[in-house]
Amino acid sequence: MNALRTLALALTLALGMGVPAQAQTPASPPAGLSQQQFDSLVDAISNSVSEKLKAEGAPAPAAAPAPAPAASESKSKSKAPPPPKIVRVETKTGPDPFAAFIDGTVKVVNALPTLGTELARIASLLDQQAAGGRGASTFLLLLCVVGVVAVAAEAMLRLLLHRFRLRLAANAGPELGVRSIAYLAGLAILDGLGVLAVWLICNAATGLWFTGTTGQDRLAAAVLAGIFSWRLYMLLVRVVLQPELASARLCAVDDREAKVMYLRIAVVMLVIVLMRILGQILVAIRTPADAIAAFQVVGGFLYLATFLWLAYRSRVAAQQWFGGLGELAPVIGGLGRRWIPIAPLFFIALGVTLIYGAVSGSVHVGSAMVLTLNLVVGVLIFETLMQAFVRRLDSQLAGRTPASSTPKLPDVVARCIRVAVLIAVAVMVAESWVVNVLGLVNVSEWEQLTSSSRTAGATLFVAFVAWELFKYMTDPYMGPKTKDAAQAIADGDAAAGPASRISTMMPLMRRTAAVLIILVAVMVALQDFGINITPLIAGASVFGIAISFGSQTLVKDIVSGLFYLSDDAFRVGEYIDCGKAKGTVEGFTLRSIKLRHQNGQVHTIPFGQLGQITNFSRDWITTKFNLRFARDTDIEKLRKASKKIGADMMEMPALASQILAPFKMQGVADITGNAILVRFKFTARPGNPAAIQREAMKRMFSTFPALGFEFAKDGANVVVHTGSASNDPGGEGLPPVPAPANVPAAAAG
Repeated sequence: MNALRTLALALTLALGMGVPAQAQTPASPPAGLSQQQFDSLVDAISNSVSEKLKAEGAPAPAAAPAPAPAASESKSKSKAPPPPKIVRVETKTGPDPFAAFIDGTVKVVNALPTLGTELARIASLLDQQAAGGRGASTFLLLLCVVGVVAVAAEAMLRLLLHRFRLRLAANAGPELGVRSIAYLAGLAILDGLGVLAVWLICNAATGLWFTGTTGQDRLAAAVLAGIFSWRLYMLLVRVVLQPELASARLCAVDDREAKVMYLRIAVVMLVIVLMRILGQILVAIRTPADAIAAFQVVGGFLYLATFLWLAYRSRVAAQQWFGGLGELAPVIGGLGRRWIPIAPLFFIALGVTLIYGAVSGSVHVGSAMVLTLNLVVGVLIFETLMQAFVRRLDSQLAGRTPASSTPKLPDVVARCIRVAVLIAVAVMVAESWVVNVLGLVNVSEWEQLTSSSRTAGATLFVAFVAWELFKYMTDPYMGPKTKDAAQAIADGDAAAGPASRISTMMPLMRRTAAVLIILVAVMVALQDFGINITPLIAGASVFGIAISFGSQTLVKDIVSGLFYLSDDAFRVGEYIDCGKAKGTVEGFTLRSIKLRHQNGQVHTIPFGQLGQITNFSRDWITTKFNLRFARDTDIEKLRKASKKIGADMMEMPALASQILAPFKMQGVADITGNAILVRFKFTARPGNPAAIQREAMKRMFSTFPALGFEFAKDGANVVVHTGSASNDPGGEGLPPVPAPANVPAAAAG
């Protein structure tokens, strides 16, 4: 590379020195290059050499004047080729990241004794007796007393207000609806009074004893501010967990787990606050950078240990908490079921990242870790508060109303808000790590990358909200049927009729709406990214025309299906006969219909082959059936008995709403050799005629024999009588001997 640069420099200097001598006769280009290409190459080499000389501190040679264009080229009308483009790639400077990490590790290990010395020096710096102030022991004792008094005042105030807190908690249950939110707010205000007492005591102590600018005063102000921030953070945890008040608890955690989890979180937060205060002290006393890095590494291990301790010891409470949130947020419920493998891995990743940032000297890793942890905890608390609010509305969660399997409007709104919050959190976390920590892009590049994606993301989010609202409005028409008309006709066990017309067309409408929303949202998003969508629309049009010409059968099926649906020829749950097959309509697509036979077979028939349709489940159905009675049956008496059975069936609540015309005898349909054929009928709503018929036959079978009606039997009853006593003395006093019953007519003849 150096030899090439030297050759280029020599060539440039030679060309520059030769220009005055050859001003009248321009240099001819080498073979294969035009004069303009040759001039562009010379200019590029000159600029490169000039920049190299400037970097080395040497004066740059004067740029060679451009030679006059050749006469032949000036007269040429052809456009000259563009000059070659020079791309400059900046070489990566700095040490290798792995080598920097090893070097930083060595420095941190070597700085551990220095860190111990600096920590020991803090006690000596706190001693202000020589300057007329307090000694270290007196100062620490006073500071501890103030902190203990502040925390004790909060606990004492909560104890004094315990009776009022119990009254508010008794009316804070979700079954009381929206008005319970006011009691929850009052309970939070009472808990906030204790934190307010902590703030007043800390500020009063700062104003009375720590108003100076000495190290003691600044340390006391930092410690008291840390105590207040600790109690303020725990106020938010208390509002959610409510260790002593189960009726006002916003998460699904039992009493014991709520108490111990609250205490463990308080310990972890206290450790974090104390470590941050200690870090500020080390910075204030001008501790060397390597010792600060060693302190951050030690703090990273301490944070990791405390978080792992919290994750393991509170695993039952976390599983209960996350499991309760899983009703509306399945992802959170899945995290709760897998808490032990997921939570430790998350905390280990954060701790290792913090330690790596401290060793490698990255100042943004700590802030990124704190931001990530706060956002994760914030999302958890936000989801808990939102579900607690939704429970107090008409939602699918058990609360003001019983639990439901179908989402209500508050559930849909909560889902949309949840998606918006998750998108915002993901963007903040990505910006913190991608820009500040990993350095993959700088701030300007990140802004340029996200400027167009913001509009596209907003478009996709609006499309998501539109789909959720549309799905909510159409869900009542998409409910599954427990029974269908095929079962009603086959065995009479159906309990519901066929679906309505809108329920039948709703699946097709939902698919069409989903496709339209997705296409429009994707097109708008692509246009926001700067992509020209006109060729896509034109290509889709051409593709659609090609499909329509090449798939005429498919087009026929789709068009036929649209006309069948517009004619309301059938609905989901109706029993139809199309000639090719018969069964209950289970569903359909753009192209075909699915029929389930009463024996269980499923027939899939394209709409183009459906043909004539006979619908057995529309409006009403008249059922007729025949029964055989003995020839000597009293027809009028049988008619009145049948009418009485029909009147009794109309008084049955389970059947009265289904019967349109009561059961009755229609008349004698036929007369055979030894029986009469009587026809009965009734008119009912479609869906359950077999049950009505079975009930009628059961009543006839139980009541007709008592009324003297005899059902006909196959064959003829033949009775053989013997002669009288006068004609046959040997048979005097004997009764007539009957022939065997049910003797066939042919045998009797």
